[in-house]
Amino acid sequence: MNTRPVIDELHGPVALSASFNSDVSCFSVGTETGFCVFNSEPCQLQVSRLLNAGIGIVEMARNPHRTTDQMSGMAEMLGNYNYLALVGGGRDPRWPQTKVILWDDAKKKDAATFEHKTAVLRVRLTRTHIVVALQNSVHLYMFSDPPRRVGLFETADNHLGLCCLGHKLLAFPGRSPGQVQLVELQTMNVGIIPAHASALRALDISQDETLLATASETGTLIRVFSSANCAKLAELRRGVDPAFVFSIAISPDSNTLAMTSDKSTLHVFDLTQLPGRPLPSLSPAKSANSSHSRRPRSQSPQVNSPAADDEPAPKKWGFFSKVPFLPRIFSDTYSFSSAHFDMGDEGTPAGSSLPYLPALGSLPTRPMKGILGWKDNNTILLLGTGKDARWERFRIGERLVMQGQEEVMKRQIWKDGWKRYLDS
Repeated sequence: MNTRPVIDELHGPVALSASFNSDVSCFSVGTETGFCVFNSEPCQLQVSRLLNAGIGIVEMARNPHRTTDQMSGMAEMLGNYNYLALVGGGRDPRWPQTKVILWDDAKKKDAATFEHKTAVLRVRLTRTHIVVALQNSVHLYMFSDPPRRVGLFETADNHLGLCCLGHKLLAFPGRSPGQVQLVELQTMNVGIIPAHASALRALDISQDETLLATASETGTLIRVFSSANCAKLAELRRGVDPAFVFSIAISPDSNTLAMTSDKSTLHVFDLTQLPGRPLPSLSPAKSANSSHSRRPRSQSPQVNSPAADDEPAPKKWGFFSKVPFLPRIFSDTYSFSSAHFDMGDEGTPAGSSLPYLPALGSLPTRPMKGILGWKDNNTILLLGTGKDARWERFRIGERLVMQGQEEVMKRQIWKDGWKRYLDS
């Protein structure tokens, strides 16, 4: 007879979910006992709320009447003018997972409740709208008192609760796998983009809301579209073998795109040569030194330019990219740099589950990893959940690398720091 006590695999805190706010100044984390809010850089715990039950989704919103200066501090952001959207989660959910609670952190109580017939997979908030994603529908609410629903949209199976909410646009899966529905919030006009042949895995809208980036469950290609006319602007290749894409994110200036996958790799792509986008200008100092240092051209799609010295961006396969009739992988656009990020060892064998219940909208066999946020145009932050919940920082810049027999300056990405944020 086996009389040994059962080992508690959940000893210690577990992050059920994590998400950045709109400007990546902070991030929120749902746990088995409540939720926490951390400053993004440096990574520091700012607020911890004990609710004695699990919170699977935490999403932050700001008051529409506050200025940017008023919102600069964490104490202010979680003061009298801030709301959070909470959804129950974990082994002992605080609320049914069919409910979204609009939480007034100043009063430490719920301000409104949104009830649905099926489980809530994701929530997105801005200062004017609230979006709730279910498996087969997306609900749009006005951020008013009381909140009122202004839109209901059907979708294909959306197990991850994909949706992106800006101040002018809302994007989410269409009624057929691989499609994207793009909604103008002011007019409620809906555009349909046939983005991929297989189901969507990730979405992102640029900060200026001019670009939409998508990835499918195949995980080999990222496509970039214009939000103005739904035209495809670029096709970027992560690799040849399939991968599970965790996250994609466009930089604040819309010049760079980052993506993470279960290959434990962070890729960064150049978007400066998208059609209709101005090329970045060199500073006088760089222009003067341009003849003394070699800089690689962008690996973005080629565009015609009247400048005589603008050359097409080099391809990964060099000469072979120009040989006709070769497979397209030789001529595709690849990332200009990549770096390893830490996924931990919490993945489970096929057919088994984690020893705790991750947030709805995530995989049952692996906690959420590789959640992207751009702190600025040259700094990327990554979050992971689970027991080994990590914050990682990556920098983008020019570094000396060996090319043949000489050193040249090339744009690179590298890890600049990391921390287990639940140890704070």
